[in-house]
Amino acid sequence: MNAEPFAEDLLRSTPLLDDETPFRTMMASFDDAATMLGIDPDEYSILRKCDREIRVSVPVKLDNGALSVLDGYRVQHNAGLGPFLGPLRLSADLKLDELRALAAWMTWKCAVLNIPMGGAAGGIQIDPKRTSRGELERAVRRYTASLMGDLGPDHDIFAPDAAADENVMAWIMDTVSSHARHTENAAVTGKPKELGGSLCARDAVAKGLRVILKLALAEFDMPKTELSILIQGAGRVGGSLARVLHRDGHRVCGISDVLGALYNEKGLDIPAVLAWRQEHGSLSGFDGECDLIGNEDLLGRPCDVLIPCAVANAIHYSNSNSIEARLVVEGAHGPVSARADKVLQRRGIPIVPDILANGGGVVLSYFEWVQNRMGYAWNKPVIEKRLRRFMTEAWNATRKVKLSHDVNLRMAANLLAVERVAAADELRGIYA
Repeated sequence: MNAEPFAEDLLRSTPLLDDETPFRTMMASFDDAATMLGIDPDEYSILRKCDREIRVSVPVKLDNGALSVLDGYRVQHNAGLGPFLGPLRLSADLKLDELRALAAWMTWKCAVLNIPMGGAAGGIQIDPKRTSRGELERAVRRYTASLMGDLGPDHDIFAPDAAADENVMAWIMDTVSSHARHTENAAVTGKPKELGGSLCARDAVAKGLRVILKLALAEFDMPKTELSILIQGAGRVGGSLARVLHRDGHRVCGISDVLGALYNEKGLDIPAVLAWRQEHGSLSGFDGECDLIGNEDLLGRPCDVLIPCAVANAIHYSNSNSIEARLVVEGAHGPVSARADKVLQRRGIPIVPDILANGGGVVLSYFEWVQNRMGYAWNKPVIEKRLRRFMTEAWNATRKVKLSHDVNLRMAANLLAVERVAAADELRGIYA
């Protein structure tokens, strides 16, 4: 690896906020919920800030012998409900504002799902595609060692993210265990099953989305079978969800990845599509019965359900009027911007919010942590039954708030989350 381009690419300053960042999307919803709940201004000021924002330097010896010093972050939002839980991101385009938003989303998600944990998020500013496996491992281990006083099974538990797979979680677990002088498998979730990882972890988000989708269809008087569905994203979440919904008998008419989208009004051959992507690394070049279209074009196609599972702000103010779905279910973090949310609500398109819909991964992380603390692994039927229970109870609690306050589902979920976290903070009190 060439050291100079590496350092130049990875050590640039964190970009400033723009008009519709994930942080602004998250805070807009939180501000409205706090106002409606009438939270005391002093309590509100505490909840509105992250508990801690940690920045560390991560020196890494490159394969060519040069030394590069990367930036690493860990944002811990609120510990009112319990120890922190959140992902590690490995990205050359890492933004501190996005980590703040993600940490807060994790807090609200845990609260909605009634999981006794608070939210956190961290990252290393590194490009995994331009980094060797050895360099990546050295960066992750040094980053973990630098945070040893701030993480662990009783304090801050790491979870995987797009570029931080189960092998990265294994490195973190081993580093923590080496410093602790005993195995600390509960320090991370999403790790290999051989190291205490849980069954069902890979499809957890998709299976949770499936539970919520069924409940939402009943709520909005929509057919339960043979729906036309568009999914933005074909990876771990979008691809798994497409497979599950195809098996349920729905018509997955469109699916996309970063290079483009496939569309067939009569429904795609999802097993063939996913097999092609597995073999070739993308949807590009698939020669089945479908049209190759752009990602933006896919979002505007008519459908019963649109499920964005890829990036934040995929549906924004500029394209919100082109959405032709009867229902939007958020599979990614913040895929509908604050301004777009208002447009869709005004147009009568209901939205199932991310902190409720895509919570299956958080539930499985909690399950894995519990199993590790118990030293006892659950079987697949037990995990799936408990996942359905957590998702259903979260839906029922959100729906109850929706009806009692006469608000939409996003506001109901935010009210429920903020109320639970505020209550925990009030009961704990302020220690000085």
